[in-house]
Amino acid sequence: MSLRNANCRLSVELVPRDVEVLKDEIKRVHQHFPQITTINIPDLVRYPIRSWDGCVLAKDHFSSAIPHLRAMDMPEQPILPMLDVLDANGITEVLVISGDEPVAGEVHRGPDSLEIIQRFKTLAPHIKVYAALDPYRTNIQHELAYAQQKLEAGAAGLFTQPFFDHRLMQIYADQLQGCAVWWGLSPVVTEASKNYWSRVNRVVFPASFQADLAWNQAFARDVLDMIHEMGHHIYFMPIRVPVEDYLAGVLAE
Repeated sequence: MSLRNANCRLSVELVPRDVEVLKDEIKRVHQHFPQITTINIPDLVRYPIRSWDGCVLAKDHFSSAIPHLRAMDMPEQPILPMLDVLDANGITEVLVISGDEPVAGEVHRGPDSLEIIQRFKTLAPHIKVYAALDPYRTNIQHELAYAQQKLEAGAAGLFTQPFFDHRLMQIYADQLQGCAVWWGLSPVVTEASKNYWSRVNRVVFPASFQADLAWNQAFARDVLDMIHEMGHHIYFMPIRVPVEDYLAGVLAE
């Protein structure tokens, strides 16, 4: 499937578990899916590869790579420890997220997303900063208000948590007109995975949802049609499904 709107971008989120595995995944995505122009890399403390280092690897094959940055891990001092790596490797976009919620009984005292967005705006205005939007975190009004705060702090657009319902997407799309949005899509193909998303991420799946690859691929194709009309972007997050298996049924001509 080719993109009908040249303003639309497609990204794949790849987990940096191991350097050689990540290199191989990046290479395979580049070889098999020319529609993908961007790679985004999460920053996961349980793995040794930092997101910006993973993006350096992605830049060998892709013109754009977007590291996720955890605000809570940033130093209190007004510095950006990864900025030299970003600049040296032509990485011009980042996604700022809050990070993991504190464990019960712990108090988080580090910077929040708004502070880090503002820090980039001050220290590195040449870097385009995206902020996170989670449609399941709280009610729609509160989440949109929080997103607006991030945009006012200097964010250039939003990355959403994965959606599974056209209707909920449309509600947010109506309210985010004029905003650069990366809509998240992640295949959920087992009942156990569905239960996890419901329990941990508070996802409410539509009655039509089916925990199989075919349903998730069909949903992704429908969302592609939506973003062509809106001029928005998509990032695919195939956590427990081989990336080629998932994308072959989404991007095939």
